Amino acid sequence: MARYTKTKLVAGVGVVAGALGLGAFNASFDISTQPDVTNEVFAPHFSYRCMESVIAPPLDIDGELTVAVWNIYKQQRSNWRSALEQYAYGTDLVLLQEASLNTDLKSYLDANSWTVRMANAFRFLDTPAGVMNLSRVDAKQTCAYLAMEPWLRLPKSALLSEFSLSNGQTLAVVNLHGVNFALGLDEYKAQLNSLKSVLSKHTGPIILAGDFNTWRQGRIKVLKSFAHSLGLKEVSFAEDQRIRVLGKPLDHLYYRDLRLVTSEAPRTDASDHNPLLATFRLNHSSH
Repeated sequence: MARYTKTKLVAGVGVVAGALGLGAFNASFDISTQPDVTNEVFAPHFSYRCMESVIAPPLDIDGELTVAVWNIYKQQRSNWRSALEQYAYGTDLVLLQEASLNTDLKSYLDANSWTVRMANAFRFLDTPAGVMNLSRVDAKQTCAYLAMEPWLRLPKSALLSEFSLSNGQTLAVVNLHGVNFALGLDEYKAQLNSLKSVLSKHTGPIILAGDFNTWRQGRIKVLKSFAHSLGLKEVSFAEDQRIRVLGKPLDHLYYRDLRLVTSEAPRTDASDHNPLLATFRLNHSSH
């Protein structure tokens, strides 16, 4: 069964620039028909819905866990690498949206010791694009999810990972890029609900983060209701510099069964989104 389909898209400058950062022209995309995840950087082979690791050391260090969340805008700005190196320094987990696995990103990954997991939403000019996790250690398991944009017919991707923690618990982490171009809320709700069957059975800490494209109040209500149903709290920022559309922040970071120590949403010109940075402390041992 084919895992990709070649689709011809014709779009105007506004739609294509907003969705892909490209000019107005006819372009062919290899679109994933099934969710796939890879851990390969130089010759990525997407053929598994989930990947497991037999050896998965604790993600935290002495009970402390640092997380960075950033839509990297397909590395289209010239200073993306220096910004990523700054935000990722001393960080245990980096959750990227709109990662494009091009030569420049491969070079960055080759120069660093990250464990990589990537969900392939589509390929443009044979370059995979989607959400990507960079972690200090291997996850016990990582699974990919896809949700189709109803207008553009390009998928948005998500990764759901499980990490060991030093207190004996398992941390569930969702890195999600939300469906954007939809008039109603059905597709948006469906994307979140596709994760709920797993998350609702999870006991212990959860981090839910990404670019949720919450550009109107109806989407914010759906996201808040979803987070509330899982007992999640939203990270707030004293100086909130998250990117906004129609006055609404697009990027969010939620958590459960962790203690928030610090949070920051600094401004950058290295992407069209500003990153979210947070430090957590673990609760007491589950034993």
